[in-house]
Amino acid sequence: MPLKWVLHWQPNAGTTVNSQIINEVTQCVESFNGVKEGRWKATITFYKPMIREQALAGDFPRDFLGIALPEQPNKYYLIIRLQRIVLEADSSIQMIMEKLQSYKSRVSLNFEGFQYQLGDFQLRVGKVLPTHSENLRGIVMEVEYLPISSMEKARQVMEDFMDIWQQALSKRSLPGHFMHMEPNFAEYGLADQYTSQHTAVQYATVMAQLIATVQAVQARN
Repeated sequence: MPLKWVLHWQPNAGTTVNSQIINEVTQCVESFNGVKEGRWKATITFYKPMIREQALAGDFPRDFLGIALPEQPNKYYLIIRLQRIVLEADSSIQMIMEKLQSYKSRVSLNFEGFQYQLGDFQLRVGKVLPTHSENLRGIVMEVEYLPISSMEKARQVMEDFMDIWQQALSKRSLPGHFMHMEPNFAEYGLADQYTSQHTAVQYATVMAQLIATVQAVQARN
């Protein structure tokens, strides 16, 4: 499948994300003659175990992430970050977990916005919102290079595209920038050929960064 990078908006110190930044980023994509193709949505859920007997606590992962991706509607991705494990399951696993009541959803975040086509690239720009809330938590961008699925072969093309993109965005003098933090996929047992599991791991990394950013802002306040 095509390779993609998942980036998050890193606000400048002392600033926060707001909907005006999303509007500016969207306008920047459209200034590249990006063709709007419709909406997209991914969801990350943070699960905690419901342990009835403390003696069993060591048998359960302390927490894990569940990720629903728009390109794989029949799949659900589970990530245990401490052990560097990523699993692909049938989407029905969510109902099974609910019935078993072994894990409880603590927090869910929606990543949603618009999708654009720019030649061989597909861009998705989206807000990060808690479920049932309009309280903006962050901004994400997916950059997908459609012709290639090898991460190493596509790296130079992706870096060149991002250089052009960052230059265009910098002209708008926004209080921050998009960051790409590539996880160590090998730690998760993932190879060079790109898969949806790579995307899930990237979203887990982005979520960790978003939480760290929110905590840093709260600490300053």
